[in-house]
Amino acid sequence: MSAAILSNPTFSTSFHGRRLLIRGNSNRSTPCCFTFKSPRCAVDTPYEGNISKFPRTSVWDPYKRLGVSTDASEEEVWSARNFLLDQYASHERSAESIEAAFEKLLMTSFKNRKKTKINLKTKLKKKVEESPPWVKNLLSFVEAPPAVIVLRRLFLFAFMACWSVMNSAEAGPAFQVALSLAACIYFLNDKNKSVPRAAVIGFGALVVGWICGSFLVPLIPSFLLQPTWTLELLTSLVAYVFLFLACTFLK
Repeated sequence: MSAAILSNPTFSTSFHGRRLLIRGNSNRSTPCCFTFKSPRCAVDTPYEGNISKFPRTSVWDPYKRLGVSTDASEEEVWSARNFLLDQYASHERSAESIEAAFEKLLMTSFKNRKKTKINLKTKLKKKVEESPPWVKNLLSFVEAPPAVIVLRRLFLFAFMACWSVMNSAEAGPAFQVALSLAACIYFLNDKNKSVPRAAVIGFGALVVGWICGSFLVPLIPSFLLQPTWTLELLTSLVAYVFLFLACTFLK
């Protein structure tokens, strides 16, 4: 066997990229050929070969990139985003592509909601402009304050009402009504910078609330009322509502 190899062998290897010929003194005409292959190592494998890559990274449309329809809800978009990130979180470029498409859809949703609010305000303003003159004159005395101011004044008059109910067995709500009237005038004067105007509006709200309470309270079924709740107490609760509305929403 060794004599056959040394007679006229041809050695070829892919590692060196060339053929090595060893010629000897032999009487045989059939050469023997050996091919040597270098073993594969980690360097030969492509980078990120075992990491899953997001196949729609180059898709421009964010809906198609996330695999949702154009009329998908916000919950469906969140679900698609979380599902894709679970699959391709190990590949940085894929995760960035998924997040970018998700952020685009969120911004689109935010802009659409903002446009809807603007359209509602525009429609409401248009309705007011098309309303009769007496409605316009009435609405000119009304304003919408910030929510913080509304909540603060609501808390104040709700406290007055609770205080009146808790002391209903001992005395009437005259003191609480007087404090509520003074608070109403103070808030109106702070807004209008006119004490006479604030006093007129405050007393007017109290009178109107007391009259409305006198008509509404007798209509309440008696089984809904406590025995200690007098007509004066229940009427004062209605008056608190009118005082709150006057000092909060009237100009």
